[in-house]
Amino acid sequence: MAKLVECVPNVSEGRRGDVIDRMADAIRATEGVRLLDRTSDVDHNRSVFTYAGEPDAVVRATHTLIDHAYREVDMNTHKGEHPRLGAVDVVPFVPLAGMTMDECVDLAHRFGREVATRHQVPVYFYAKAAMRPERVRLPDIRKPEYEGLAALLETTHVPDAGPKQLHPTAGAIVVGARPFLIAFNIELDSTDLKLAQRIAKEIRESSGGLPAVQAKGFTLTDPPRVQVSMNLLDHTVTSLATVWREVEARASAAGVKVLRGELIGLIPLDAVLQVAADSLKLDAFTRDRVIESHFLE
Repeated sequence: MAKLVECVPNVSEGRRGDVIDRMADAIRATEGVRLLDRTSDVDHNRSVFTYAGEPDAVVRATHTLIDHAYREVDMNTHKGEHPRLGAVDVVPFVPLAGMTMDECVDLAHRFGREVATRHQVPVYFYAKAAMRPERVRLPDIRKPEYEGLAALLETTHVPDAGPKQLHPTAGAIVVGARPFLIAFNIELDSTDLKLAQRIAKEIRESSGGLPAVQAKGFTLTDPPRVQVSMNLLDHTVTSLATVWREVEARASAAGVKVLRGELIGLIPLDAVLQVAADSLKLDAFTRDRVIESHFLE
């Protein structure tokens, strides 16, 4: 079986369409890699690219993407709602087929060290690739954000690879290996940021909420409203339907309606079927009850 790996880089640019197009084209032009999805957000000023292929091809595509991003994005002038440490904020590798998680960890370490040498940028390893326990969770690494990171490079944020100083324009980068993650946002019919932040705090695991859920409240501008932005680290532990119910219940208690959900990037088929089974109250509903799944297998 061929080894297949997915990569989902988050780039700190979500407003200049021509720049984002050039990054996407660079990925598409890499032999052996297929660009599966690209999602950009103006308020977050962030783009997420999802692509897959054999490990060496994916590494080549990611180096090319970083080359483009480091030429185009200057963190000295970057503004956006989403926390970030650099022009390319995070690069996770996800095993798809014929790849173990340990192999993905090795790939992440190899790639991160190559980026550190090639660009003289501080590199942090997270998730399964973390080299110290306090760097398993991405929010813990990203907490100071770009603006506060320089002051911590000799103390709490000594890089795992690369120099102890920020790249002049690109900042720093976080590289890791992880299972599938679902990035899912829920927009509320309100401009009350404190409400979105309170809901996010109540549902995220780190505050005693839902297991395998990270969440944060944001303000969006066009039109003005607030958003509960989430990462579901394991949909088999906490499903999309569960987080929807929890957010909706808290919003309703505050007299606020839910406007819509937003999916960033791609989602595993089993997570969608899980929502269908939960919403329709289907007993013993498995993927073999879906006709297309027989052809996919």
